[in-house]
Amino acid sequence: MPVTPTYPGVYVEEVPSTSHTIAAAPTSVTVFVGYTHPFKTRPANYGQAVQIFSFTDYEREFGGLFSTDWLADDVGRAVYDFFLNGGSIAYVVALRPGTRQLSGKTTAELVPPALTLGGTASGANAGAGITFVGREPVDGAHRLTVAVTNLAASQESTPAASATKDLADIVISYGSRTETYRRVRISPPPEDAANGPEARIGTADNPVSQLVTVAPGTSYPSAWPAAIAPTPLGSGVPTTPFTTYNAGDFTDVFGADRPLDKVPVFNLLLTPGIWDNAVVSAALAFAERKRAFVILDAPADTVADPGGYIVPNAVPPYPPLIGEVMSDAVVGRSIPKSQNGALYFPRLRSTDPDSGDPVTVSPSGFVAGMYAREDANRGVWKAPAGLETVIAGATGVVASGLLSDARHGTLNPIGVNCLRSFPGVGTVVFGARTLVAANPAFQQYRYVPVRRTALFLEQSLAAGLTWVIFEPNDEPLWVAIRTTVENFMLGLFNQGAFQGRTPSQAFQVRCDATTTTPDDQANGVVNIVLAWAPLKPAEFVVLKLAQLAGQPQS
Repeated sequence: MPVTPTYPGVYVEEVPSTSHTIAAAPTSVTVFVGYTHPFKTRPANYGQAVQIFSFTDYEREFGGLFSTDWLADDVGRAVYDFFLNGGSIAYVVALRPGTRQLSGKTTAELVPPALTLGGTASGANAGAGITFVGREPVDGAHRLTVAVTNLAASQESTPAASATKDLADIVISYGSRTETYRRVRISPPPEDAANGPEARIGTADNPVSQLVTVAPGTSYPSAWPAAIAPTPLGSGVPTTPFTTYNAGDFTDVFGADRPLDKVPVFNLLLTPGIWDNAVVSAALAFAERKRAFVILDAPADTVADPGGYIVPNAVPPYPPLIGEVMSDAVVGRSIPKSQNGALYFPRLRSTDPDSGDPVTVSPSGFVAGMYAREDANRGVWKAPAGLETVIAGATGVVASGLLSDARHGTLNPIGVNCLRSFPGVGTVVFGARTLVAANPAFQQYRYVPVRRTALFLEQSLAAGLTWVIFEPNDEPLWVAIRTTVENFMLGLFNQGAFQGRTPSQAFQVRCDATTTTPDDQANGVVNIVLAWAPLKPAEFVVLKLAQLAGQPQS
């Protein structure tokens, strides 16, 4: 603060520095949008951006993985693969699936599978029984069963008491998972409430079992069968043709009252397993406004080459070629083009972490994790591709996505980033082009790392220069801005983020009377011009060999 000199001597005055710092923005905060576990997702999480830091967090908030034929668990598996491959911070926007007729009309919310056991056919308590409600989706291949065994009497001191079988073991099975609850009280009156099914197995409000809950207010039967063999719970889905997908569920996320507007900053946006044109277009447009990058999955039914793996004696229509879809040559199928997105093909083979069964998984979750890993190890300016990007959790690519070098050479120029398996290496990301790679007007952002570096600089500078607002717009401010931005860029240069041997070759910062005119000053505008030399990946390595002939003998 200013001093007032009154006596001869030395006075100390602290002068505030005009130097400021710019903090580097994050580069791999990832958002997942899609359908989560239909019966375990916390109701308060629907339509909200929930931050998670591990797959354990995802299991707690959204119920973890599930398997059923009528609802794909694309989000759960993408989140699992993201953290497995190096991801660290994510947001999940959960959508609520519903049963819809093929026309798209919503008919009802999904109903959990249910089963009532122990009811009597007649008498005062006719129809009474214990109702079990499933917490996992079921179908013909994924059955959820409940069995009641080992019936016994809690009091066997008298013949009359021993005739009342009021204790039993309840065994619940789902795939390879089994839960057993010993000596549960199953007959009225519920003298031992803490040992009844509602307390031991849990209710919807207070679940204990991971597989089922007991409907509250159970009316116990007066007569219980000797035992009940494993009985499957009903599916709870319509018998008529239906779908659980609706494009409007996704586009609403990117429309009015967007939940992602409440997220301070994110860098990667995924809609795992979704390639609908309306959804992808809305996601790309939203990402462009938020300075984010979209990782797209190729349509699941696309193939790389029409020969070699189509079912023998197959009849048209044949599966569409990914190259034709990307080139908009297939009627009704197109991939929107944007410099803020990249597409990856094909789907990957993996192993279900619960059952150990082989599964086919969309690649976007794997790739997003790889982005995060490369950003942490090398920097956002390093292409997330190459032999060092070995994908954890993948056992190879699907048969319809096997590629030769020649076929890969037709897909790379049009922006299809291929995943390939190499002997002795594993499955790697082997492409780093954006969706506009084939458009000559966007050649400056043909490569993924170049575009992502530009977005990183925009986010860092936009957040780091807010102190400039309302400062006096003249030479002292311009000097402070140049110093601040140059220091930030110099730090990136020292990390190898730009081309050039010297800082002057790598970047230039201008903020002076040539960029900010008197008219700009009068209108409260200060202009900063930043130019940088991006690093582009060595995509093609050309080895030239020549023979030395006619050399003199030494």
